[in-house]
Amino acid sequence: MTEATRISKSEMVYRRLHEQIITGRYGAGYRLVLDKIARDLDVSPVPVREAVRRLEAEGLVTFTRNVGAEVTGVNARDYANAMQTLAYLEGAATALAVPHLSANDLAEAAATNDEMRALHQGDFDPVRFTALNERFHRILCGACPNDHLLDLVHREWQRMSMIRRTSFNRLPSRPATSIAEHDALLALMNDGGSADQIEQAARAHKLRTMNEFLASEAAMAEA
Repeated sequence: MTEATRISKSEMVYRRLHEQIITGRYGAGYRLVLDKIARDLDVSPVPVREAVRRLEAEGLVTFTRNVGAEVTGVNARDYANAMQTLAYLEGAATALAVPHLSANDLAEAAATNDEMRALHQGDFDPVRFTALNERFHRILCGACPNDHLLDLVHREWQRMSMIRRTSFNRLPSRPATSIAEHDALLALMNDGGSADQIEQAARAHKLRTMNEFLASEAAMAEA
């Protein structure tokens, strides 16, 4: 087997496992049995180990002694750190993007938020809602001219995808509030709000989700 083939198979395994974790098919605590994955995907254990190590580096998989590889659960401290980081990065990226957003961009963001509203009022699907939520923010951040900042935002979005789905499940009131905050952010942009106002609004939007989730975690611990 050539190096190119080995890398190709490792990438294939990584993408398959990553998708299963992010979409929730492999939930928190799901055990990744490397030999079984290798058999199911018709590869040797080597690319599976490489893919799992990559997922571990991204924080999606945890190795536990005498247990093996498991899909990472929600750790309140890690969640708070990641969400706080994302709040500041995304706030800055959104503010920098505003002068470069077109009327079509803002209309697309509004349409995406309307999809979130319809989903919330119908048969709520947290996975779909999370995907729409990320699309909304990708539209608003996408025009950010600072490529390095945008790359950092993308990395944090990936890190938070699974946790966002969990937070929407645990906080029944959060989806409606999130949609309303999106409306307010778009109104601020359309009405010519300053960069500082937009950055603060985008940051506060993320921090409210963080604070509500942490309050819920504390209440569950006391119950």
